[in-house]
Amino acid sequence: MSKIKTVIWPKVILFGDSITQGSFQPNGWGADIAHKLARKCDVLNRGLSGYNSRWGKILLPRLFSSTNSEENNIAAVTVFFGSNDCALQDKNPQQHVPLQEYSENLKEITRFLASVGVSADRVIFITPPPINESAWEKECIVKGCTLNRHNSVAGQYAQACVQAASQCGADVLDLWTLMQKDGQDYTAFLSDGLHLSQEGNQFVSQHLWELLESRVAHLPFILPYWGDVDAKSPESSLLCDQ
Repeated sequence: MSKIKTVIWPKVILFGDSITQGSFQPNGWGADIAHKLARKCDVLNRGLSGYNSRWGKILLPRLFSSTNSEENNIAAVTVFFGSNDCALQDKNPQQHVPLQEYSENLKEITRFLASVGVSADRVIFITPPPINESAWEKECIVKGCTLNRHNSVAGQYAQACVQAASQCGADVLDLWTLMQKDGQDYTAFLSDGLHLSQEGNQFVSQHLWELLESRVAHLPFILPYWGDVDAKSPESSLLCDQ
């Protein structure tokens, strides 16, 4: 009997902080992307709550195999850091990453991904979203601290992310700019001033899909449609190479 060939599913990897970690919640942006890619890709959540780009960069060898880049079969990677990096140094030194280092970290992440077979054209940077300072200040007070993030500073990190993407040849979803476009009220996109609301998750999903779709459009539907399975000899349909 011939050896049955294992199906290696392509992967889309979502890499980032808590905004990525929470994206598989009901109506989350990651869950929506996974739904769109059912039977085409495994969508893997590699969000790490509280992490910044410095820690994410260090962790890369533990998250991506360098032994066999073909088996990785990665169709796309989203890189979504910045909301913790932009924390004010004097208020939150543990998470804060200086602006220039943040930019270099993003570039290093892209270089590492290239070393494991993920070219820059398969990488999508996502900038931090804007911050609703009044709402986030209330959260900070509950936690026993003072306001530790400013929207204007988040904007500087978003701009650095956009520039790093351009220099690396990666694509970018500039949430900070898009959510505030034409002076619209962006506060509805945020649940607590920092993290995404249901409306914010829908916003990210919609705009990310516009960038992601072209990278996965060529991928086939994996395994036969049930109506195409030979009922008299299902093995001939289900065990053959596609």
